[in-house]
Amino acid sequence: MSEQDQDSLVEHFGEFGDRLRGDSWQPDVDIFETETALVVRVEIAGVHSQNLNVRVDGQILIIAGIRLAPDGSQVRRLHRMEIASGPFERRLRIPIPFDRNAVSAQITDGFLTVTLPKSETGPRRISVEI
Repeated sequence: MSEQDQDSLVEHFGEFGDRLRGDSWQPDVDIFETETALVVRVEIAGVHSQNLNVRVDGQILIIAGIRLAPDGSQVRRLHRMEIASGPFERRLRIPIPFDRNAVSAQITDGFLTVTLPKSETGPRRISVEI
């Protein structure tokens, strides 16, 4: 593809013209720690919960899904297309021990928040019975 053709794609489809072919994309992610949990916040505006899969495999949090493109039957002419659509997957290594059975996820205002409660680690005092 020539540079002129690439410039034309960018002009009409934004920087993400490759996504029109159904190529995967990656949503932005924030990861932060609280006193009791590690929290993963994912920007997934427009992704419906039925098109979302959140799972844990060992120390890896896997967030996958698909954001559907707008219905093309109503589009007469494209002027700009920057919002990515199609399949996505993020694989995130969780750097701290967490309770796999207590992981929770919720979607609010276009953000998926996955909370991974910390497991108790480190020294633990054990009482000795007599």
